[in-house]
Amino acid sequence: MTIDISNLPALGATFLLVFARTGTMVMLLPGLGEQNISARLRLTIAMMLAAVLLPLHRNDYHIDPGALAPAIVMLVEEIIIGAVLGLTARLTISALEVAGSVIAQQLGLGFVTTVDPTQGEQGVILGTFLTMLGITLFFATDMHYLVIAALNDSYTLFAPGEVPSTGDVAALMTKTVSGAFRIGIQLSAPFLAFGLLFNLGLGVLSRLMPQMQVFFIALPLSILIGFLFLILVLGSMMGLFLDYAGGVLSVLAPHA
Repeated sequence: MTIDISNLPALGATFLLVFARTGTMVMLLPGLGEQNISARLRLTIAMMLAAVLLPLHRNDYHIDPGALAPAIVMLVEEIIIGAVLGLTARLTISALEVAGSVIAQQLGLGFVTTVDPTQGEQGVILGTFLTMLGITLFFATDMHYLVIAALNDSYTLFAPGEVPSTGDVAALMTKTVSGAFRIGIQLSAPFLAFGLLFNLGLGVLSRLMPQMQVFFIALPLSILIGFLFLILVLGSMMGLFLDYAGGVLSVLAPHA
């Protein structure tokens, strides 16, 4: 009995290309691409996804083991495609950071910062809270399966060996960034109205009672009322965000 191993180099090169796409996406994916997640765990997940996708899309890759330059070019293309998928999901989550920053400014907590455990950088405390809540709901509602479906459908949108259109990629990134900013402002819209009315009331109060120290009364009252208001609207805010995130990922996974 003889075993033919002549196709192993091509198979290994194909797995490496699939892993380049999945690994880059996992590295940037919210919840998995964070600094507090073990690198071994991310590597394991990426390799498992690559092993699942390899039999499905093995025939999409046309590799000549003797030609090194085309394989390197294709490897760079796969990394770019994985980065586009991961950045799209990452930018979608950034809408919560925008909303948290605006809300914190309206409540008088703009100066209160904390270390974001996901990125290892300082951020507004409300933005960090909303981002972590959004990532938790992202996995609790099984929306991460849409990301895996988008990875599978990416072989239809971005076929291996074809250079991704820079215009399409730029349009996707621009649309994602503008959509994240728009949703972030929409999520914080109730607090913008609250801040406007509250400050108008303080202005009237300061005119009626000039001897009152308005600042020492306004800041604690603004934080108290703002947190109570946040408790009331938090469910609606996160529901709107999940609908938006699902819409963005559905565009990348049209067959899901």
